[in-house]
Amino acid sequence: MSTGVLTRGRSALSGHRSTYIPVLVTAGLLTAMFVAGGVRYEGFATGQVVLNVFVDNAFLLVVAVGMTFVILTGGIDLSVGAVVALSTMVSASLMAGPGWPPLLVVPLVLLIGAALGLAMGCMIHYFDIQPFIVTLAGMFLARGLCYVIGTDSIPITDPAYTAVAQTQIALPGGMFVSVSVVIALAVVLAAAYVLHYTRLGRNVYAVGGSEQSALLMGLPVARTKIMVYTISGFCSALGGVLLSLYMLSGYGLHAVGMELDAIAAVVIGGTLLTGGSGYLAGTVLGVLVLGLIQTIISFEGTLSSWWTKIFIGLLLFAFILLQRLISARRT
Repeated sequence: MSTGVLTRGRSALSGHRSTYIPVLVTAGLLTAMFVAGGVRYEGFATGQVVLNVFVDNAFLLVVAVGMTFVILTGGIDLSVGAVVALSTMVSASLMAGPGWPPLLVVPLVLLIGAALGLAMGCMIHYFDIQPFIVTLAGMFLARGLCYVIGTDSIPITDPAYTAVAQTQIALPGGMFVSVSVVIALAVVLAAAYVLHYTRLGRNVYAVGGSEQSALLMGLPVARTKIMVYTISGFCSALGGVLLSLYMLSGYGLHAVGMELDAIAAVVIGGTLLTGGSGYLAGTVLGVLVLGLIQTIISFEGTLSSWWTKIFIGLLLFAFILLQRLISARRT
């Protein structure tokens, strides 16, 4: 009897440790890419290059945080890119037309994103519809609303908004980050706390591990599923605010394909597409890997930007295979 218990304990410990493997692989890949870039390109191996990856991808990081919550429950959200674009359009149109101040516009945009996520979460759970279908409909709805607002790019010229967008926060060594990076990191820290130190976080992992088991244990599955899509909608709207700070414009064609970039970052970061396993730190590393690929291609100068998609596709194949091998090892 004691031998069986000991064997099961060792097996569980081994399975727990195996969840760190994808994150460690992603960290190793990021380190290798940075070292290779430093060897090949002059001026690459500097702290500002890393910070620039954060500056250029702060909005994607926030969107990927929301996507992590959804994928951890075994779901998917295809609407995030369209919600980002809708957020930029609403922000730009309200500040350019009626002349609303940013302090009113930003909360309204975040409320719209959270409301869209809430509506999709309710449809997914109460009507038992696949998340793929519901969020696909949400994607078309949000993207269509962008063109109802306007078909052209709307510049943002509000002095306060422009001042925030152009603010550089100085760091030691002559380096700097933008306000968007600070907001994105604050979102990451808050989300990490929620996932690992709150009841909601434990419920997210439980629902992703087995929804039926979560129901039998009396966990609030409905509330959890609805909440993760609300969080995803909120993060998408906030990502749209950060993108509007980055671009200083609203446009219906902003963030086309961003939902795929967010999914790629989460998967490369080691979160299982089937749910129940993954870490927010891995998502951050996944976003950095995607950003560093773009940086390397820009330093190379001779490669088309489409090579970014090729490299991301190859990485996705590799990490999906790694996930499959880890899952097979657990069973």
